[in-house]
Formats: sequence, structure tokens, C-alpha cells
Amino acid sequence: MNNTFKMIIGAGFAVAVAFYANSIVGQSAHGGFLILAAVFGAYMAMNIGANDVANNVGPAVGSGALTIGGAILIASIFEASGALIAGGDVVGTIKKGIIDPAAFGNDPMTFVYAMSAALLAAALWLNLATWLKAPVSTTHSIVGGVLGGGIAAGGFAIVSWGTMGKIAASWVISPVLGGVIAAIFLYIIKSQILYREDKLSAAKKIVPILVAVMAAAFVTYLTVKGLKKVWPVIVEFLSFLPQTKKPGIGIALIFGAIAALITFTIVKPRIAKKVIGMENTRDAINILFTIPLIFAAALLSFAHGANDVANAVGPLAAVYDALINTEVSTKVSIPLWVMVVGGVGISVGLALFGPRLIRTVGSEITELDQMRAFSIMMAASITVVIASQLGLPVSSTHIAVGAIFGVGFLREWLDSKEMGAKQEKLKVETDKQSTLKMELDTHKGDEDYKKQVELISAVKAQKKKVKSLKRSLRENYVKRGMVKKIIAAWVITVPAAAVLSAIIFFILKGVAN
Repeated sequence: MNNTFKMIIGAGFAVAVAFYANSIVGQSAHGGFLILAAVFGAYMAMNIGANDVANNVGPAVGSGALTIGGAILIASIFEASGALIAGGDVVGTIKKGIIDPAAFGNDPMTFVYAMSAALLAAALWLNLATWLKAPVSTTHSIVGGVLGGGIAAGGFAIVSWGTMGKIAASWVISPVLGGVIAAIFLYIIKSQILYREDKLSAAKKIVPILVAVMAAAFVTYLTVKGLKKVWPVIVEFLSFLPQTKKPGIGIALIFGAIAALITFTIVKPRIAKKVIGMENTRDAINILFTIPLIFAAALLSFAHGANDVANAVGPLAAVYDALINTEVSTKVSIPLWVMVVGGVGISVGLALFGPRLIRTVGSEITELDQMRAFSIMMAASITVVIASQLGLPVSSTHIAVGAIFGVGFLREWLDSKEMGAKQEKLKVETDKQSTLKMELDTHKGDEDYKKQVELISAVKAQKKKVKSLKRSLRENYVKRGMVKKIIAAWVITVPAAAVLSAIIFFILKGVAN
């Protein structure tokens, strides 16, 4: 499918959304701005699909557990399902509390201009980042858009700089946490399975435990992040559960423990049966992680749809509420049609433009196989749960990409360590040969001397080769150029979206007046 045809399909989706928005507002005053915001929302949703969703399925594709077509199908279904089934029904109109709603002076149209500008700015930035092959945070993009629109409307004084400081901190917290946790799990796999002489026996013991831990992590994650909307319905049917508005971490951990126990009971005999007749090799062990990876991709996509889509289309819901009620609200209900725009738009964007970033995340940062991808998926779920309970501001995009960095740097460190040991051995051997050469200097004409000199030369050449290989490890295991590009994109996401939003705000306001 060529790019022109893809753009026609994307434009067709946006036009369909515009027609529906027009049927809602009819001839009402300022109804054109809802149509405009709806188009911006559709464009934003497609860009989320093109950029953000790659983090959920990229590792599975890069490892070979899923094809790109299979990943797109699974992610499309589960992203849309998460948005429509478990997506938030209420969203804050001012994302993350970064600006004061009073800044708009209860002027709904100024608010509409700011939120519309935020949507378009975030979408444009995501579009550019996708083109540059840089996975960036959707949440940070929309935060930057709201920040820029708010400053344009009310000045710098309205910004909650403390909140912005926490968001900036997440640029470091998210990737470091994700990288450390992913590296820990990969090291466990290497030390407890791959470095053992009988890999199959070790895998038979360890893999069921790891898959059970994964089940616990994902069920805990989904309970905390994905069941907020349907929790009242769940507790109505299951009266023995805590009668709360949303699930707490305690009940989520209990659900996770139950899931781990059930998973372990199911997986253990299957793994034991699977390893019979398998080769005692790394490639054979990798196969054992394939099915868990497919489940992980589906669950991450569902959780992303449930948790992040509402944030992304929140400004569209805010515009709709402001135009219908002619006032600025701090929290608004998200109409079903807005969630449909978000859910379907993500699927459309993923199918049309997602492969570009899926390949980047899956194979252009570091080389992945199933066990490395499994470690990354584990880190993505566990880090979000830990961070949310500690109140740390994290980005799912930064966590996933940071986990990929962590896996790559662990591989580099382990192999550098092994090569360093070889280099030290060669150094000792070289020193011995040098001593021997000095002793043989008095017998320069002897045949033994000539052979010894040749041996010394060979050892020195091998030593230089090892040094050269160590230098090349840095680029082969983690692509430094890609890392620098991605980090730069992360750092400028908020300011870039903010500047774009401010410019668009003044354009919209000027056109309207």
C-alpha cells in the first residue's frame, strides 16, 4: 500500500468523524469548532496508533514472536477494546493539572481555542516524531499542547511549575526504572537457564515461574489501570469485594497472586512436555517464550487503550462539553462517540503507519530475541504498577524504550566482561612471551628463537583484534545514534508541542475574530 493511498484512507476517516460531529451540533453557534476539534481528535488518534502503540508490540515483532501483520491485528483489536470497554468515562479537562482553569476567565471559547490547539499541536508533533522514527510519549505531547495553549491564553503565571517539574523528572525516572527491571529479568534468564550446562532442565523449572510472575504483573497492572470504569459493575455482582469506586493496589495484588497460581499450574506441565525432545540450545529455549509474548502484547495493548486513549482524546471531550454547556469544567464525561474516535482512530493509524515505528522499536535499537523481548514486556508492566503506587510520574513509552536500552546495555556489559577476561589472559601470555624473548636474545640464530618471535607476533595480533571487537560491541549491541535521537526527541517533546500549540491558538483565535 503506497503512502498516497494510506493518506486517502486516513483523510476519509477524519472526514467521516467531521460529518458525525456536524450531525451532533447542527446549526448551533460555534458548532464549526466542534467539527474542527473532532477532525483534530481523529488526526491525534491516528498518530497515537502510528507512534505510541509500537511500544506495546514492537519487542514481540523484533523477536520474531509475531509478524507485523499479526501484531497490527492483535493491537488494533485490543487497543480499541480497551478504549471502549475499560476506558475512563471521566477525564480532567486540564491534563495533569498543569494549568489553572480559572485562567480562561470562564470564557468557553478561549478554552475551546486552547484545547483545539493542544490536540492539533500534539498530533503534529507525533506525526513528525513518527516520520523521524522516534518513539515519544503521547501523554507528554498532549501535556505540551495544553501547556502551550494555556500560556497563550493566560500567560506563564497560570502554569503549575511543580507539576511540570515532576513531568520533566519522568524523562529520567521512566527509562531508568524500565531499563533496570528489564536487565534484572534478562540476567535471571541468562544466569539460571542459559549459563547452565543442562538448559532444558533449568528451563523446565524457571520458565513456569517467570510466566507466572508475568501473569501476576499484568493482572495487577490491568486491575489498577484498566478496570476503573467497569469496577462499579464488578463490585455490584461480586459483593464480597471492597465497595470502592476503583480497585486499590491491595485487591490488585490479590488478583495478581491468584492469576500467578493459576498460570503456574497450567504452564508447568505444558513446559515439561514441551522440552521433551528439544535441543539443549539457546534457540530452543527462546521458543518457550513465544506464546507468553503474544499474550503480553495483547494485554499491554488493552491496558494502553483503557488508560491512555482517554487522556489523548480528553481535549476533544473538553471542547464538546464547553460548547454544549457554554462553561469551562475541570472534569467532563467522555461521550461514547469520542471514545470511538479514539479507539478506531488508533487502529486506523496503527494499520496504516504503525510498521515504521514497530520496526524501530523492535529491531533498530538493539537486537531482540524472545527472552529479551519477554524481559522488556515484564518491565513495562511492573514499572507502571510500582511507579503509580509511589506517585512517580512515568511514561509508558519511556519505560518500554528504556527497557530496550537496559536489555542492550546488559548484553554489552556481559560480553565486554567476557572479552575483558580473554584480553587479560592474552596480556599474561604476552608478558610471558616477552620474558622468554629476552632470555632467547642470546640465541638469535636458533630455530627456537624464530618460532618464539612468530608466536609473540601472533599473540599481539590477537590482542589487537580483541580490543577492536570490544570497541565495536558498543555500536553493535546498542545503536548509540538511535539512543541519542530518541532521548533528544523525549526532551523536546513538551516544549515543541507547547510552541506549536501557542502558534495554533493565536491562529484559531485570529480566524474566529
